[in-house]
Parts: sequence; C-alpha cells; structure tokens
Amino acid sequence: MLDLDRFIVEFDKGLRTLFAPAQTIRPTPGREVPEADMDAAQKSLSAALMRVNHSGEICAQALYQGQALTARDPSTQQALQQAAWEETEHLAWCEQRIRDLGSHKSFLNPLWYTGSLAIGALAGTLGDKWNLGFLAETEHQVSRHLEGHLARLPAADEKSRAVVAQMKQDEEKHATTALQHGGAPLPAPVRAAMRLSSKAMTKAAYLV
Repeated sequence: MLDLDRFIVEFDKGLRTLFAPAQTIRPTPGREVPEADMDAAQKSLSAALMRVNHSGEICAQALYQGQALTARDPSTQQALQQAAWEETEHLAWCEQRIRDLGSHKSFLNPLWYTGSLAIGALAGTLGDKWNLGFLAETEHQVSRHLEGHLARLPAADEKSRAVVAQMKQDEEKHATTALQHGGAPLPAPVRAAMRLSSKAMTKAAYLV
C-alpha cells in the first residue's frame, strides 16, 4: 500500500507528464536538419502522426509508472524507471515536432494516462515476469507502429523521420531489456487485446 509521501510523488509525476513541458538530456534527433518546405496536407499528416506518437508516449509513461509501483524486484523497478526516463525524452521530442508543425497535442491525453496507469499497476500485481513480459510486448507493438509511421510520414519531413527512427531504436532496446530481466511471453489473446486497444487510441489521437 502506498504511503502518503509516495502517493504525492506519483501524483506529481502524473501532473508533470500531462501538463508540464517534457525534458530531454539527449539532443533532439534531426535538430540540424532544415525544416522541409511542405504543403498544408503534408504538414497536417506529419502533425497528426506525431500527435499519435506523443499520446503513445503518454501511455508509456503511465504504464511504466504503474508497473514500477507494483514491481517486486529492485532490479525490475530500476529497469522500468530507466525506460520511463527515455520515454520522457520521446515526449519532449514529439512535443517539439508538434509545435514546429503548428499543431496541438491530443485533448484526450488525460484519458490515455489514467487508463494506462491502471493497466500498468494491474500488470505489476501479476508478478515481475508478467510485468516485464507486458513491457516487452508493449514495446514490440510500439516498434511495429513506429515502423508504419516511417512509411507514412512525408518523404520530405526528415526531421520527424529522424525522431521516429530514434524512438523505434529505443523501444526495441526496452523490449530486449525486459526479456533479459526475465519477462515471459504473453498469451495470444492478451497480445490481441493489446493490439485492439492500441488501434482505438491511435485512431482517436489522430483526430483529436
């Protein structure tokens, strides 16, 4: 059971994830690439895809937070916290691209955050091997999702493509780390349910 101090810390994390500008230590990928001369339709597509990616990172922050809260092994907690920090950098990169493209973050982010926090906490209560297995499967699915975005982004938008490519590399590393720490493969029905929920979030964030 969480004590009051820890509850306040975790609540503050949630507020900062949703409402404060995200921070990054690593330089934003593609920062030295000049902004492409894109038409309105291309800009709109890039912005919508980056908004989806940003919402995905909001979900990742909440999942990791929930999982770390209920993880039993200190090394598991550390792995989750390290991955969560890199996801924070992804948030910062996506936010910057959304601003550069003259668009906005998803208005539904508080909903994505709350739902993902609950799912992450539930995964953690099932034991570390399933907790880490859930993390690995999440990252595998995110990596495939980002690969699809690389195919859809306008060819001229090299700045967004650089961000997405680095994010994909990081997600693949997180999946490998989770498996190395003892993550167990999830049952097929669970993987299918995760894909369905991801599709629903993607469609909504693309539009709103």
